[in-house]
Amino acid sequence: MSEAARPSPDAERTRLIFCLVAAAIMAAALFALAASMLKDPDSWWHIKVGLDLLESHTFPTVDIYSHTFAGHPWIAKEWLAQLVFALAYEAAGWNGVVFATVAAVSLTVFLIAWYLSASLKPIVAIGLTFLLAFLASPVFIARPHVFTLPIIVVWTACLFRAARTEQAPPFPLLALLCLWANLHATFTLGYVIAAFAGLDFLARTGLSKPRLLALWVAFGVLCPLVSLLNPYGVHAILATFTVAYGNEAVSQIVEWQPFNAAEDRFQEAALLAALFALLVSRLRIGWAAAAFLVFTLHLYLVHARFSYLFFLLVPIVLAPEVARQYPLISVRRWAAQKRDGLEQLFATQFRVVSGAIAVLLVVASAAFLAAPEIVPSQKTSAADALAFARSRNLTGNVLNSYGFGGTLIFHGFKTFIDGRTDQLFLDGFSSADDRMGESDGKPVLVESLEKYRIGWALLSAGDRRIPFFNELAGWNRLYADEYAVIYVRRG
Repeated sequence: MSEAARPSPDAERTRLIFCLVAAAIMAAALFALAASMLKDPDSWWHIKVGLDLLESHTFPTVDIYSHTFAGHPWIAKEWLAQLVFALAYEAAGWNGVVFATVAAVSLTVFLIAWYLSASLKPIVAIGLTFLLAFLASPVFIARPHVFTLPIIVVWTACLFRAARTEQAPPFPLLALLCLWANLHATFTLGYVIAAFAGLDFLARTGLSKPRLLALWVAFGVLCPLVSLLNPYGVHAILATFTVAYGNEAVSQIVEWQPFNAAEDRFQEAALLAALFALLVSRLRIGWAAAAFLVFTLHLYLVHARFSYLFFLLVPIVLAPEVARQYPLISVRRWAAQKRDGLEQLFATQFRVVSGAIAVLLVVASAAFLAAPEIVPSQKTSAADALAFARSRNLTGNVLNSYGFGGTLIFHGFKTFIDGRTDQLFLDGFSSADDRMGESDGKPVLVESLEKYRIGWALLSAGDRRIPFFNELAGWNRLYADEYAVIYVRRG
């Protein structure tokens, strides 16, 4: 189907209802699994940063949350997302944080279904959307990147559509990039996606359309300029490269580690199935789209956290070619067919059905927000251990397990280490923290206890340093539960 050959209004309304239903089903599923979105320890400190922004009305430029790197340069480059989380938390506690996360993910699902169904039969598009959402679900957590998911889907779909139809890039998209630059550090990926779309345009047109090619070049130049519209200017751009180039903490943080097939069986099966389908099918794609596929796959294999780039974006880029080369599953073939009973209902009762979906979403959201508050697991909150620490008035510098850094910041304790390793805890610090738990790490631990004048320690129950603390003279185990252990220096 050519880009200009659109389905009838009835078909478009039916397609829209399908996408709304997909988003509503996703929202319902996520509300039912709400606690899983609060499993990341970094959610705590992101909310705290947002709360402090609301109180101080200033953007931090140095670290104020740790005792080990206090005063070192640090910027809240994801300030807008942190502000959204803080407002959600103030409005409805952790339920509000979950609601904001669910809203972002459900909007993403709607957009994926919408763009896929522009090429594929709606039922095929919806089924594929659910599969892709399941494969990308590990990133559906209450952290700033979740608000960029709808942006990156729109950004990719619109730019590659412009390239495919040999048109100029849509310059209003730059407003989305500006928003992205204030939400999360991945905004520099927007430059790369735009470059691949530009290459796709060049591959299709060569130099036959110099005016349009010049507009694509201008769009590429404007991308970094527009993303300078943030409180930190170029520093926000430079900060995005710290992980990619020599950050010592990368190898020690699970989300930054390479894809592990032994731990991600479903994703491995999806990759193998996709490879098999490409090998046995007659599908042909342009070299620019193929390069984009390889790029997103590379990011995914190197850093497992980027799985969503591959699973959410590649199908959007390839769907038009799939529909063109396999017309039986194309939206054009579907639009030419007679509507079945459900589709006729969607088309003829569009306002009633869409209104009913909206009402159900509002009612479900209100019920969720009014329900008893969901609280994060003590695996990240150490709630009982921190309550004990406060009851005993534990003061002084703390040595903490990495996973408890977020909750310590949230509750006003200066951390030893926390999740801000993209900018802090470098120059050998993260490596030393990791070595403390090795079999010969006791001397490193002892050195750190003295160097940083540690007065007490809050460790997760599985922390590898616990046996060393049990052996150290001058330290007592003061508290222990199934999640956390507290040691205090005697005297």
